[in-house]
Amino acid sequence: MGDIMRIVTRPDFDGVVCAVLLCEAENVRQNIYWVEPGLVQKGDADIQIGDIMANLPYDDRCSMWFDHHYTNRIPGSFNGAFSIAPSAAGVVYDYYRDRLGSDFDELVRQADKIDSADLTENEVLYPENYPHVLISMTISGRNSADSFYWDKLVKLLGKGDVETAMADSEVRERCGKIVEQNKAFQGQLLKFTQVTGPVAVTDFRSLDKAPDGNRFLVYSLFKQTVVSVKIRYDHKNKDTVILSVGHSIFNKNCKVNAGLLLSKYKGGGHFGAAACSFPAVLAEKYIPEIIQTLTLNQPLGDDTP
Repeated sequence: MGDIMRIVTRPDFDGVVCAVLLCEAENVRQNIYWVEPGLVQKGDADIQIGDIMANLPYDDRCSMWFDHHYTNRIPGSFNGAFSIAPSAAGVVYDYYRDRLGSDFDELVRQADKIDSADLTENEVLYPENYPHVLISMTISGRNSADSFYWDKLVKLLGKGDVETAMADSEVRERCGKIVEQNKAFQGQLLKFTQVTGPVAVTDFRSLDKAPDGNRFLVYSLFKQTVVSVKIRYDHKNKDTVILSVGHSIFNKNCKVNAGLLLSKYKGGGHFGAAACSFPAVLAEKYIPEIIQTLTLNQPLGDDTP
């Protein structure tokens, strides 16, 4: 498609795998531009003509776009592909199948599993036994200084097998820290989570810094709930609240479309997982509304397949 400026994607496992596939398919060697979806939604991302965007909301300045999020669908035509699918990486892989062959089948299968949270309880409780799951937990968008690490993962996983990545000393070190971090995170979840009917609400706003940890662990600890809400301040700005909603991956009885619900609060995502951010002054209004809707556990009136 001519000269490509950059791959633009988000720093999570799906985004990393998208970058692996796009680097291979389009022979892109420029630095990857890692950006969070909220910046794209607000128009604050530096999107340029020639960019290939993946796993992010659409920006009409880009030259190609690939995504799979329920709330990111757009009318009209564009270069690239969109599908409601387990991962954006799977959408990219299908589009470039003839160029990529089958070398990345397992990597994309793992991206599908991890991004759609199609995990077993063993994978959640003992990620150290599942290298793709463990590596995915080392990727967090909270620290933009980690972009060199995300770039490294793209190169390592681009070599076709997870063993190459796990053999790297830095990857091993980060994975070891994640195992220890998850142990501490379990205690934090138990301390800061309250159950409201079918909803597990974890509120980290009283902490100077919200802890990181296994995002699926809450579903093992509070098995009676069908959906979780996590609330924290933006680590850069305590005037902003970040709220995420996720359907339980073990008790699959949540009827509320999380992406559609949070799109009403200028966020978005999938049917089963979504996030939004809003000014802290609106927290007393927005948070009870969101929790009440989830507690009622009824499909939204304007929900569509």
